[in-house]
Amino acid sequence: MFDKVKIKIASGKGGDGAISFRREKSTAKGGPYGGDGGKGGSVYLVADRNMESFVSYRFKNNFRAEDGENGKTKLCSGKDGKDLILYVPLGTMVLDEEGHLLFDMVEDQRKVCICKGGRGGRGNASFKSSTLRTPKIAENGHEGETKVVYFELKTIADVGLVGFPNAGKSTILSSLTNARPLIAAYPFSTTDPMTGVSILDDGNRLVIADIPGLIEGASQGRGMGITFLRHIERCSVLLHCISSVDSPSLNLEEDFSKVMQELNEYSSKLDEKKMIICITKMDLVTDRTEIDQFIDRMKDKYEIVEVSALEKNGLDKLKEVLAKAVEEESSKVKVDEEEKIYSYIDEDNKKIPKYEIIKEGDHTYRIIGSRVIKTKRLINLSTDEGLDKLLRYLNRIGIDERLIEAGAINGDTVILDDFEFTFNY
Repeated sequence: MFDKVKIKIASGKGGDGAISFRREKSTAKGGPYGGDGGKGGSVYLVADRNMESFVSYRFKNNFRAEDGENGKTKLCSGKDGKDLILYVPLGTMVLDEEGHLLFDMVEDQRKVCICKGGRGGRGNASFKSSTLRTPKIAENGHEGETKVVYFELKTIADVGLVGFPNAGKSTILSSLTNARPLIAAYPFSTTDPMTGVSILDDGNRLVIADIPGLIEGASQGRGMGITFLRHIERCSVLLHCISSVDSPSLNLEEDFSKVMQELNEYSSKLDEKKMIICITKMDLVTDRTEIDQFIDRMKDKYEIVEVSALEKNGLDKLKEVLAKAVEEESSKVKVDEEEKIYSYIDEDNKKIPKYEIIKEGDHTYRIIGSRVIKTKRLINLSTDEGLDKLLRYLNRIGIDERLIEAGAINGDTVILDDFEFTFNY
């Protein structure tokens, strides 16, 4: 099962603005005629309950939206780039490279923008004014965003079945729901989390997930448990299945304690979840002594249901108990704190952007700052007007004074992004 993937996403670049002038026989001094560039396509994520895993991202993990078209003459704007929509399973957590949560896709058809397309640059017609009648300047389009993110799937279910392998979880799932898992008399017949839906008497649905069997050390990476433990976190109620006859340690209480230890070592939050104990395969029991002793020790803390799937005994009661527990837990759910989105772009709301000046040689200085570089990339430097606009901007934010403080003298080389110029003060 593909329940965690790493992908690279990029939105489209905005189109460059055009520099053009109206030249028609019947129109003298037609003026600037260049249109704006089109907006770059954005990348959106959409949660889809019909998807079960990230198998569609197995062989392709690099995605990019369409760039916007450049502006054209006759005041024609470039065409906007097409947005890119990526579908993810319901329950997908979107994390950045540092593990920060960006989005939690827990609502079907929820749509979020993960990379915003770059804005199109303005054509020279946008710079016409009463004092500048023939502007020979246009903006370059904004670059799109590029992010590397992780998709991590946590199955969303009302009830999660936990317990040692061969505890009868798959049989319980098939008896209560429409799911048809592989059932066999050997450990690990279930290798992927499987969900099923049980229709209750009142018409409501109960989603039940069978989590592959745990073993000792699963929380430290042994067996398959560590791969699937994350799916248990999303369940409202846990149904702890214990086999009455196939006990690995020949002691029901010891089996119960070992599974609980693995759950708690993986996440202490699991200890806070409502848990119901289900003793399975009761049709094979010949001596109830140990079972009765186990029930006496546990009944004050847990509700316990005895079940025989073969004889269909206890299934109706189990469904009733689970439905009631899920309803009680749902009423306790609180709205999560406001989602925090971590941006990869260093923003500064002040008028003067943050930047640094680094000395790279005896007479070479480099300007570093995300907003300064971003502004530079917007300016079309192929014209004298463009160069003049960039130098005026650098002077306005105090670059000259900072260069002098750093030790720069006339004739030194200054580098901003991929643009070099000679410092003259």
